[in-house]
Amino acid sequence: MTVEFSSLPQTARIWIYQCNRSFTLDEIQEISNKLQTFLEGWTAHGADLKAAFEIRYKRFIVIGLDQNQQLASGCSIDASVHFIQQLETAFKVDLLDKLNVSYKQGDYIAYKPLKEFKKMVKDKAVSKNTIVFNHLVQTKAEYLDFWEVPAAESWHARFF
Repeated sequence: MTVEFSSLPQTARIWIYQCNRSFTLDEIQEISNKLQTFLEGWTAHGADLKAAFEIRYKRFIVIGLDQNQQLASGCSIDASVHFIQQLETAFKVDLLDKLNVSYKQGDYIAYKPLKEFKKMVKDKAVSKNTIVFNHLVQTKAEYLDFWEVPAAESWHARFF
Protein backbone atom coordinates (compact mmCIF):
# COMPACT_ATOMS: atom_id res chain seq x y z
CA MET A 1 0.00 0.00 0.00
CA THR A 2 1.32 3.44 -0.81
CA VAL A 3 1.08 6.54 1.31
CA GLU A 4 2.39 10.08 1.05
CA PHE A 5 6.11 10.22 1.79
CA SER A 6 5.52 12.97 4.36
CA SER A 7 3.22 10.64 6.35
CA LEU A 8 5.92 8.02 6.93
CA PRO A 9 7.22 7.96 10.51
CA GLN A 10 10.73 9.21 11.28
CA THR A 11 11.74 5.58 11.87
CA ALA A 12 10.78 4.49 8.33
CA ARG A 13 13.49 2.52 6.50
CA ILE A 14 14.92 4.41 3.51
CA TRP A 15 16.61 3.22 0.31
CA ILE A 16 18.18 5.80 -2.00
CA TYR A 17 19.10 5.11 -5.61
CA GLN A 18 21.20 7.75 -7.35
CA CYS A 19 21.03 8.06 -11.10
CA ASN A 20 24.05 8.70 -13.30
CA ARG A 21 22.11 11.44 -15.09
CA SER A 22 19.06 13.62 -14.58
CA PHE A 23 15.70 12.19 -15.53
CA THR A 24 13.56 14.10 -18.00
CA LEU A 25 10.14 15.29 -16.85
CA ASP A 26 8.50 12.60 -18.99
CA GLU A 27 10.74 9.96 -17.43
CA ILE A 28 9.91 11.20 -13.93
CA GLN A 29 6.21 10.82 -14.69
CA GLU A 30 6.68 7.32 -16.10
CA ILE A 31 8.98 6.24 -13.23
CA SER A 32 6.51 7.66 -10.71
CA ASN A 33 3.71 5.60 -12.27
CA LYS A 34 5.87 2.47 -12.21
CA LEU A 35 6.91 3.10 -8.59
CA GLN A 36 3.28 3.61 -7.58
CA THR A 37 2.28 0.32 -9.21
CA PHE A 38 5.22 -1.57 -7.71
CA LEU A 39 4.69 -0.24 -4.19
CA GLU A 40 0.95 -0.94 -4.34
CA GLY A 41 1.77 -4.63 -4.80
CA TRP A 42 4.90 -4.80 -2.59
CA THR A 43 4.51 -7.44 0.12
CA ALA A 44 6.50 -9.33 2.73
CA HIS A 45 5.32 -12.86 3.52
CA GLY A 46 1.96 -12.02 1.96
CA ALA A 47 1.43 -8.86 4.03
CA ASP A 48 1.14 -5.47 2.36
CA LEU A 49 3.99 -3.07 2.98
CA LYS A 50 3.18 0.56 3.81
CA ALA A 51 5.57 2.42 1.53
CA ALA A 52 6.14 5.72 -0.21
CA PHE A 53 8.57 7.25 -2.66
CA GLU A 54 9.86 10.55 -3.88
CA ILE A 55 12.12 11.60 -6.71
CA ARG A 56 14.54 14.33 -5.67
CA TYR A 57 16.51 16.71 -7.89
CA LYS A 58 15.39 14.73 -10.98
CA ARG A 59 18.15 12.29 -10.02
CA PHE A 60 17.43 10.33 -6.82
CA ILE A 61 14.74 7.72 -6.25
CA VAL A 62 13.96 7.47 -2.54
CA ILE A 63 11.80 4.62 -1.26
CA GLY A 64 10.54 4.63 2.31
CA LEU A 65 8.96 1.78 4.26
CA ASP A 66 6.99 2.06 7.51
CA GLN A 67 8.45 -0.87 9.41
CA ASN A 68 6.08 -0.29 12.34
CA GLN A 69 3.41 -2.03 10.28
CA GLN A 70 5.50 -4.76 8.61
CA LEU A 71 9.23 -5.38 8.26
CA ALA A 72 10.70 -5.95 4.83
CA SER A 73 11.79 -9.52 4.25
CA GLY A 74 14.75 -10.72 2.21
CA CYS A 75 12.35 -11.59 -0.60
CA SER A 76 10.66 -8.17 -0.53
CA ILE A 77 14.02 -6.40 -0.60
CA ASP A 78 15.10 -8.63 -3.49
CA ALA A 79 11.87 -7.70 -5.29
CA SER A 80 12.61 -3.99 -4.87
CA VAL A 81 16.16 -4.42 -6.20
CA HIS A 82 14.81 -6.37 -9.17
CA PHE A 83 12.34 -3.54 -9.80
CA ILE A 84 15.18 -0.98 -9.73
CA GLN A 85 17.14 -3.17 -12.17
CA GLN A 86 14.13 -3.08 -14.49
CA LEU A 87 14.15 0.72 -14.31
CA GLU A 88 17.86 0.70 -15.17
CA THR A 89 17.15 -1.35 -18.28
CA ALA A 90 14.05 0.57 -19.34
CA PHE A 91 15.65 4.00 -18.98
CA LYS A 92 19.26 3.05 -19.79
CA VAL A 93 20.61 4.45 -16.51
CA ASP A 94 22.73 3.30 -13.57
CA LEU A 95 20.90 3.30 -10.25
CA LEU A 96 22.69 0.62 -8.23
CA ASP A 97 26.34 1.63 -8.61
CA LYS A 98 27.40 2.65 -5.09
CA LEU A 99 30.96 3.55 -6.12
CA ASN A 100 29.97 6.96 -7.38
CA VAL A 101 29.59 10.25 -5.57
CA SER A 102 26.88 12.84 -6.07
CA TYR A 103 27.47 16.35 -4.82
CA LYS A 104 26.27 19.89 -5.37
CA GLN A 105 28.03 22.44 -7.52
CA GLY A 106 25.77 25.44 -7.01
CA ASP A 107 22.34 24.40 -8.30
CA TYR A 108 23.83 21.56 -10.34
CA ILE A 109 24.07 17.97 -9.08
CA ALA A 110 27.37 16.42 -10.16
CA TYR A 111 27.93 12.68 -10.37
CA LYS A 112 31.47 11.30 -10.42
CA PRO A 113 33.16 7.93 -9.97
CA LEU A 114 34.69 7.67 -6.51
CA LYS A 115 38.19 7.55 -7.98
CA GLU A 116 37.58 10.85 -9.79
CA PHE A 117 36.07 12.44 -6.66
CA LYS A 118 39.20 11.48 -4.69
CA LYS A 119 41.33 13.15 -7.38
CA MET A 120 39.15 16.27 -7.16
CA VAL A 121 39.79 16.37 -3.40
CA LYS A 122 43.53 16.10 -4.00
CA ASP A 123 43.34 18.86 -6.63
CA LYS A 124 41.20 20.97 -4.25
CA ALA A 125 38.37 21.08 -6.80
CA VAL A 126 36.01 20.14 -3.94
CA SER A 127 36.35 20.97 -0.27
CA LYS A 128 35.20 19.76 3.13
CA ASN A 129 32.32 22.21 2.72
CA THR A 130 31.12 20.74 -0.57
CA ILE A 131 27.58 19.43 -0.09
CA VAL A 132 27.51 15.69 -0.75
CA PHE A 133 24.68 13.19 -0.72
CA ASN A 134 25.23 10.66 2.02
CA HIS A 135 23.45 7.50 0.87
CA LEU A 136 24.37 5.63 4.05
CA VAL A 137 21.32 7.08 5.82
CA GLN A 138 18.87 4.36 6.82
CA THR A 139 15.83 6.07 8.33
CA LYS A 140 13.61 8.93 7.28
CA ALA A 141 14.93 11.02 10.19
CA GLU A 142 18.53 10.46 9.03
CA TYR A 143 17.50 11.17 5.45
CA LEU A 144 15.93 14.48 6.39
CA ASP A 145 18.84 15.56 8.61
CA PHE A 146 21.97 13.92 7.22
CA TRP A 147 21.47 13.14 3.53
CA GLU A 148 22.67 16.51 2.19
CA VAL A 149 25.67 17.45 4.30
CA PRO A 150 29.11 19.03 3.98
CA ALA A 151 31.63 16.37 2.97
CA ALA A 152 33.38 16.81 6.34
CA GLU A 153 30.23 15.49 8.06
CA SER A 154 29.83 12.34 5.97
CA TRP A 155 31.77 9.23 5.04
CA HIS A 156 33.45 11.37 2.36
CA ALA A 157 35.49 13.09 5.11
CA ARG A 158 38.13 10.33 4.95
CA PHE A 159 39.32 11.74 1.60
CA PHE A 160 40.29 15.16 3.00
